[in-house]
Amino acid sequence: MNKRRRIYEGKAKVLYEGPEPGTLIQHFKDDATAFNAKKHALIEGKGVLNNRISEYIFMKLGEIAVPTHFIKRLNMREQLIREVEIIPLEVVVRNVAAGSLSTRLGLEEGSQLPRSIIEFYYKKDELNDPMVSEEHITAFGWATPQEIDEIMQLALRINDFLVGLFLGIGIRLVDFKVEFGRLYDNEQVRIVLADEISPDCCRLWDAQSGDKLDKDRFRRDLGGVLEAYQEVARRLGVLTENPRPRGAGPVLVASNPVNGKPN
Repeated sequence: MNKRRRIYEGKAKVLYEGPEPGTLIQHFKDDATAFNAKKHALIEGKGVLNNRISEYIFMKLGEIAVPTHFIKRLNMREQLIREVEIIPLEVVVRNVAAGSLSTRLGLEEGSQLPRSIIEFYYKKDELNDPMVSEEHITAFGWATPQEIDEIMQLALRINDFLVGLFLGIGIRLVDFKVEFGRLYDNEQVRIVLADEISPDCCRLWDAQSGDKLDKDRFRRDLGGVLEAYQEVARRLGVLTENPRPRGAGPVLVASNPVNGKPN
């Protein structure tokens, strides 16, 4: 078998050259990271779960005409996606006070916000992904005012859909992080949802008990990370295969906890 050409490797995914021009293969790893990879572990089966959950959510968003980079799932760990030019922003939508928002503004974690809030963070690991304003974004040319408007509209639309989707399975969507990219199609450029949507980039709390079903279990050393992800997949109806291969389980690589946003 010919070795695939690696295009990019991030903390939780690897991108490979796709079978056709304009496509990539997105591979989900088992790495769990927090605080810009200062804390790192391997959790066997996590990549499989994130692949299945993200596939399900992207397909559902496609059904309501939200443009995405997703084409299809290839196997347990990989998706075929459209190649896009990633806009260097992490877009965080918050519905409930938690994480860095609670810390910055002195809000009680779990309190409902007056309305959904959108925050922008500059994608730069060495700078710890600093929070930025629309003025920064336009001044430095990361996105145009028109693109920002489109991103915000899409983010709120995604939020409205996901709040209902998760509430229907007994989960409270506290906040989530998404990324967008430019899809070039002949002379046209479209803004599309990219990356993933999974418990790695969402805060998901059980609607009754308040139990955390997301990466905060890893960030805060609560344990049961894989089990929480499995529960989300089970409730969504996508856990049809055993996601965990035989092995020793989570392996801690490094730890240096500080507070962070959902990413």
